[in-house]
Amino acid sequence: MEQESELVTGEAVVLDVRAAKLASRGLAMMVDVALQLIVLVIAMLVLSQVAVFGDEALALTLFLVTLVLIMVGYPVIFETLSRGRTLGKMALGLRVVRTDGGPVRFRHALVRGLAGFFVDFWALGMLGVVAVVTSLLSPNGRRVGDYLAGTLVIRERMPAARTPYVGMPPQLAYWASQLDLTRLPNDLALAVRQYLGRTSELRPEAAEALGYGLAQQVAAAIGAPVPPGVPSWAYLSAVLAERRRRDQAKLQPAVQYGTPVVQSYPQPAAPVAPSQAAAPAPVTPPRAPSEPAPENPFAPPG
Repeated sequence: MEQESELVTGEAVVLDVRAAKLASRGLAMMVDVALQLIVLVIAMLVLSQVAVFGDEALALTLFLVTLVLIMVGYPVIFETLSRGRTLGKMALGLRVVRTDGGPVRFRHALVRGLAGFFVDFWALGMLGVVAVVTSLLSPNGRRVGDYLAGTLVIRERMPAARTPYVGMPPQLAYWASQLDLTRLPNDLALAVRQYLGRTSELRPEAAEALGYGLAQQVAAAIGAPVPPGVPSWAYLSAVLAERRRRDQAKLQPAVQYGTPVVQSYPQPAAPVAPSQAAAPAPVTPPRAPSEPAPENPFAPPG
């Protein structure tokens, strides 16, 4: 199970990451332990030959030193050289980072390795019981070694976030071009974008109620009420699409091939004030009696 987390860097920049929880970290730990056991068995076979042909006390001392090096040195070396990843974490797409989002260094890996051997897992950890309990109680799945080292395990393989595209309703194009959007807060614009991206997932009555509330907030912020007969989602789409168009226009060069680039919408016969402007009705040609009725010009987004 994963949970979104927020890391704040030293420059006060908030990073949205997904903290790895107990399931994914447990699988990565199993891979690492399996590799450590394989290396430990090979080391025991080699040291058993030393005990047969040499001093048993020397063989026991070498075994204890090898055990500590394998159980502590393995995660420390890999996390230092690969910037927070062991072989198990590589297989599961995990990485250890600092709580400010920066890469870990040798001191962080050493503290994590020592705490993992003595506290979280082996010496005093009751074969991982301490690490499991601490991870379950932690909101970000951190164990004792993470708290002591100031680190966090995150997921690197996350599905790409789908950003919904907000289109401009043609009937509201000119009306939206006359709006003053400088007073539209960024958090309100983000809430509107999330609403438009989830409209098809909501029940019709819930989507209508939520859209009406957001439309009233936007209207109060920009000083332009919803035109008569325009659905709330179309009003919100027009405002966001016009806001995006203006932001993109600021990033584009003002002159291209020596000709000024002017973006404008078709002008009506007589200009109207922004606060009193209404959406022009779509012009449709006369239809024969046998022709089907035209579709609603404000069809809700799919």
